[in-house]
Amino acid sequence: MDLSIAGILALDGLTNGAVYALLALATVLLFAVTRVIFIPQGEFVAFGALTLALLQAGKVPGTVWFLLALAIAAAVSDVYNGVRHHQPAARIGKQVLRTLGVPVVVSLIALWAAPRGFPLVVQALLTLALVTPFGTLIYRLAYEKLADASVLVLLIVSVGVHFALVGLGLYFFGAEGFRNPSFWSERFSAGPLTLNGQTVIIFAASLALIVLLWLYFEKTLSGKALRATAVNRLGARLMGISSNHAGRLAFTMAAFIGALSGLLIGPTTTIFYDSGFIIGLKGFVAAVFAGLSSYPLALVGALAVGLLESFGSFWASAFKEVIVFSSILPVLLWRSLRDPHGEEH
Repeated sequence: MDLSIAGILALDGLTNGAVYALLALATVLLFAVTRVIFIPQGEFVAFGALTLALLQAGKVPGTVWFLLALAIAAAVSDVYNGVRHHQPAARIGKQVLRTLGVPVVVSLIALWAAPRGFPLVVQALLTLALVTPFGTLIYRLAYEKLADASVLVLLIVSVGVHFALVGLGLYFFGAEGFRNPSFWSERFSAGPLTLNGQTVIIFAASLALIVLLWLYFEKTLSGKALRATAVNRLGARLMGISSNHAGRLAFTMAAFIGALSGLLIGPTTTIFYDSGFIIGLKGFVAAVFAGLSSYPLALVGALAVGLLESFGSFWASAFKEVIVFSSILPVLLWRSLRDPHGEEH
């Protein structure tokens, strides 16, 4: 291996690591706020990439019908809870309208826009609008009633949600893989390295989102409320911060990050209905490097995972996944020895 090959591999690793960083940040965010180890984070990636692919083909993506089904289920839950707690009909009606409003409007826009062949950027924005509401709806239907359950119970629910989303992905998108067109096809040369426009977009979008997340958590009231919930759920409740609202917001942000990651990675590799699991798992490995608690360490861990994957594929391409996932073992051993913990109550 010479320096030119090492540079190419490093660039490829950092590009993938930038996407893994977003997924790692989403994983850390969800665990910090809700204590959910969200296995299906990668499914948001696959749904984002494949929804855009179907819009490119002029077809109505199955995510439209899935979004409507989730919204209707959540609205039925609103009615049931309202009747159970003897709430006024007007209040129940307002809650149902809030639940159905965004999903119905976005779905109608998607049904109208799908066959019209709008530009790629418009279709990408529509994809984000379709996939992002999945976050709060999945949290409401699968996790909200179990918010105070143990981490193990929440993990079991996550595994169930993962299998459900993978099955639905196969039904919505089929077994065929899709590769989306690049958002920017320009190429730049720097010695032996060739930097394409999509790579620039990946780095720029990842950096911008990381900065925006930092500003959100440091400078806004709702961001500080999320941080407070992450530090002490009971204390946040006593201060009037709704843990349910915090959970819904965290899942919405995670769905947005996942969908954006799908748009970024879609032009660089072929995405299948089940590709999200491996991609999300690499983000999870990076989050474990950070102990599921530190955003800067999650970023560093994601870049390390990307580099390890890239150089591992050069030296032993058949074992690159084994190399990446095996790297988590010494990290877990080190953290277990460094931070011994008692039994969860």
